[in-house]
Amino acid sequence: MSAVSPITAAAAARSLIEGGALLVDVRSSGGRASAGAIPQALVVAKDDVASFAQSQDPDREIVVFCGSTDGSGPFVDYLDAHGFFAVSHVDGGFDALTSSGLAADAPTGQPG
Repeated sequence: MSAVSPITAAAAARSLIEGGALLVDVRSSGGRASAGAIPQALVVAKDDVASFAQSQDPDREIVVFCGSTDGSGPFVDYLDAHGFFAVSHVDGGFDALTSSGLAADAPTGQPG
C-alpha cells in the first residue's frame, strides 16, 4: 500500500482496461449527463466505496476515474488502505480517457 494514490496516464489506463482491468466511474450523475459516459465503466458513488470494496477481489486490477484526480483520489486511497494492490486513477479523468480513444456515449444533458 502506498502513501500517495497511484496516478496512471490515460493511454496506460486504456491499455489496462483493454487487458481486463475493471473501470470504475465515480463521477456524479450530473457529471455523466453533461460530459457523457463510458459504457463499460461500472458506476459507483464515491460514498459507496466501502460496499464496493467488500464486493471486489483486492487483487483485481482496478482503474478509477472522475472529472479529475481530486475526485477519484480519495476513492483510490480508501481501496489502497484496505488492501487493494492494483488500483490507480486516471490523470486527467474522463476527458483524458476519451481523448486517448476510449469510446464514450454522448452527453444526455439529463442527470439520471
